[in-house]
Amino acid sequence: MFAHLPGAEPTNYLKPSSTEKETEEQTTNKSPQISVTYIYMVEVAELRSNVTVTWNKNVMNCSLSISVENPLDESHYTCKIDIKTWQFWGKKGLKSFEVDGKRVDVYWDFRQAKFSNHAEPLSDYYVALVYNEEVVLMLGDMKMDAFKRTKKRPSLTEPILLCKKENVYGKRSFCAKAMFQNDKTEHDLVIEFSLSGLGDPEMGITVDGFEVIRVMNLNWRFRGNENMKVDDVGVQIFWDVHDWLFSGSSTSHGLFILKPAAEEGGDDKVGDGRHCRGNDGGMYDSPKERSSSTPGFFHVINAWKYE
Repeated sequence: MFAHLPGAEPTNYLKPSSTEKETEEQTTNKSPQISVTYIYMVEVAELRSNVTVTWNKNVMNCSLSISVENPLDESHYTCKIDIKTWQFWGKKGLKSFEVDGKRVDVYWDFRQAKFSNHAEPLSDYYVALVYNEEVVLMLGDMKMDAFKRTKKRPSLTEPILLCKKENVYGKRSFCAKAMFQNDKTEHDLVIEFSLSGLGDPEMGITVDGFEVIRVMNLNWRFRGNENMKVDDVGVQIFWDVHDWLFSGSSTSHGLFILKPAAEEGGDDKVGDGRHCRGNDGGMYDSPKERSSSTPGFFHVINAWKYE
């Protein structure tokens, strides 16, 4: 869908993990499920691997899936945790699985976790991915509890957050926790779609309550990109809302990609071979400025509009 946008050309380097397939099928089938996915570069089982963390939430329960990609053969190793918020048991546990023949452990504790209408918990929990004597990936804010329980030290190689992807739902307004850099700082982002007059739709985007973009004549500008500033950080946003306007379906989605803007004199072309899945099943390269030695972070938002 975004082949015309710089830094978002579809590629086929990676096969979709079973976790991502399951999430996409449920979304396509109009299941009332919200989800958010993070992709990290992690050193685990003596491999430099992409680790995909997916949180899913519906009316009944929450779930967490962790998928480790083997970069040598593109196979995936997955561990799934079901979290029933009304039950106390099962909220603390340990699972083990093998990655390239080596044991990897997942420790978790959700007994005190605070949940909201988002797919992932707000606070008071931890999930620790452990290999050998190191915690190679830590999720949640109860880090000390995790280190005490696992009796393992933090990894000497810091995991790198490459991509965040989430599905949000609404009729005219869509809310997301936007990330513009891989420092994990979140901002309240709201996308509003309105019909100001017959055949004259428009779209506004606010960040932390301040409008940063207003797109008029959306019938002609249903695809595009603009630069904006958030906390003195340059951010590029790409959008494709063609299906909102012309699909004719009661459920359609718009695709948004946010990433740090290139520094002056930099280049926005694809260059690092790291990828994130769009909702159309394609892979999108993580854009990277040539001056950077680490993969560039970007955030994908699928905004599902229903009548």
